[in-house]
Amino acid sequence: MKFETYPFEKLNLLLGDIEPDNRYSPLSLTIGEPQFDTPQFILNALTENVKLLNKYPKTSGERELRDGMLTYLDKRFGLSLDNTQIIPTFGTREVLFNFPQFLLHDIDNPVMVFPNPFYQIYEGAAKASRAEVIYLNLDSQNNFQPIVNEEILSKSDFVILNTPNNPTSSVMSMEDLKKWVNLALKYDFVLLNDECYVDLYLDEPLPSLLNASIEVGNESFKNILVINSISKRSSAPGLRSGFIAGDAEILREYMTYRTYVGCASPLPLQHAAAVAWADGDHVDIFREKYIKNFAVAKEILDIEPPKATFYIWLEVDGEIEFTKGLYREYNLKVIPGSYLGREGSGEGYVRLALVHEVEITAEALQRIADFRKQYSIREYNGK
Repeated sequence: MKFETYPFEKLNLLLGDIEPDNRYSPLSLTIGEPQFDTPQFILNALTENVKLLNKYPKTSGERELRDGMLTYLDKRFGLSLDNTQIIPTFGTREVLFNFPQFLLHDIDNPVMVFPNPFYQIYEGAAKASRAEVIYLNLDSQNNFQPIVNEEILSKSDFVILNTPNNPTSSVMSMEDLKKWVNLALKYDFVLLNDECYVDLYLDEPLPSLLNASIEVGNESFKNILVINSISKRSSAPGLRSGFIAGDAEILREYMTYRTYVGCASPLPLQHAAAVAWADGDHVDIFREKYIKNFAVAKEILDIEPPKATFYIWLEVDGEIEFTKGLYREYNLKVIPGSYLGREGSGEGYVRLALVHEVEITAEALQRIADFRKQYSIREYNGK
């Protein structure tokens, strides 16, 4: 089984022989890892439950964790789910990798569909599932929105959406989500939305795909699933707390599968995650930090902030040379867009993760602005 090298490993190889200008302190806008301290009440819950390390955790998750997640779904989206409609997971990366293998195992010549560019675990899951991949190409001409092709969907088994989107920051409307739910029912494919950035909205709260499912009358969530993670919303990626929720019929069998996977979260982490999921006030604090970062980005880079996420999908001339030059001359790392896509998708862009305090963000963005000015002059002069 051959997997593609991960984008950050590719970046290390790209920059490995470059000596950056040490007049600038090293900065990185590459990884979507919040650099803010995890709130104290979450840390307290973790330390207070350290003694539970002497017990095996249940694969299904402790009641306190499930209650915290269900409280979150109710308070945030107005969704009244029960325990048959949600499974706690060890973050979302593991579920994105193993769920397609579970779902597609008994299907001959399975077909997976997902956006391009994309979070690379989608591709890894498709390879592990021996699935044919069909891309939903996102580009400026379609406003980075997945375009419906019903001929493709008629032969699809599993479709992943990702809104708010990583890396492009695009957001699908409620009306578009409803259309996708209806398509999943019409063509009987499983539809999953990766909603890890849904709480990082800059203005109005965004809906879940589960809300759209209810809106079209699919209250049992047939064929509809979502995943979410605490990592971004709570600045707590180390807790590795996520969930998959929706269609109870699918989740019942998937729960049995998971008892063999062995990825239950340790009990201290579950108790810390439970209080984090149930609380929304601390998320407002982090959201304000991202709003300030985008305000600075608008001022320095003259870009319009997206509706959600903490990413900027910045258009540049020659993203590989841009990335190398920015590192060489300003000691700043970014991710080339082509490392996040296939078949030319992502070319001409770099992804910036605005995950630092505003002062550091402003310093990094000013370096980019200065380099863009120099870079464009050099290109103009043919140098």
